Amino acid sequence: MVNSNKKVNSIFFRNIICLFFSLIFSFCISIKQSVALPHEWVGVPKSEYGEQLWDRQSIKRNKDGSVRVLSKFIPKTKSEITKNILYTMDINCFEKSFRDVDVSIDEVNSNFNDLADWRDPNGDELILALIGQVCRVDNQKF
Repeated sequence: MVNSNKKVNSIFFRNIICLFFSLIFSFCISIKQSVALPHEWVGVPKSEYGEQLWDRQSIKRNKDGSVRVLSKFIPKTKSEITKNILYTMDINCFEKSFRDVDVSIDEVNSNFNDLADWRDPNGDELILALIGQVCRVDNQKF
C-alpha cells in the first residue's frame, strides 16, 4: 500500500511539474508575440490599380547602403485570388531602384531572397512614390 501511494504521488508531482513548465512556456511565447512592434503604415497616392503602403517602423539600413522596408499592395479589385500582398523591399535611393527580397500574403511565412535582382520601377507610380517617401524618411532617420 505504501509503494502504491508513493507511485501515485510521484506521478501526480511529475504531471504538476509538466503542467507548470507548459504554462510558463506558453506564457513566454505570448509575451514574445505581444512585444512585436506594431506597424505604422504610410500610404502613397493611390493609382488606378490600387494602393501601396509601407511600414515606417520597419525601415532599416542594409550593409550595402540600401534600405529595407516592409510594404503592402492592396489591389483596387479584390477576389480570392487577389489578396493584400506583403513585400519586403530593398531600395537603392541613389539609383531609384528596388528589389523584392520577400513576397508573401502574411508575415509568418517569409522566405527571404537576398540575391534578387535590382529592378527599375519602369514608371510604376506606386513604386516610384514609395521609393521617394522611404528615401526621404531614411535620409532624416540615419
